[in-house]
Amino acid sequence: MAVERFTIEGDLEAESFLPWIVRHMQRLGLRGVPVRRADGQVEITLSGPADLIDAMELGVSLGPIDVWVEAIARQRLENADVP
Repeated sequence: MAVERFTIEGDLEAESFLPWIVRHMQRLGLRGVPVRRADGQVEITLSGPADLIDAMELGVSLGPIDVWVEAIARQRLENADVP
């Protein structure tokens, strides 16, 4: 199992974005909780198979129509617990 933190930047204010992320994670069988940061970014710490985390990045980059994802920074985490 891989564990990574995504930090997502862009126009992410739509209320539908976090629930959309949760549904997409569940479809891929990943674990994690998205959090909207005070600076407007969204952060997710994900755990699951590396290939499915890659698929999550692609899905988030395309996102729902009411957001605009400009960048996703990925950080591999070692020995991290994911809710």
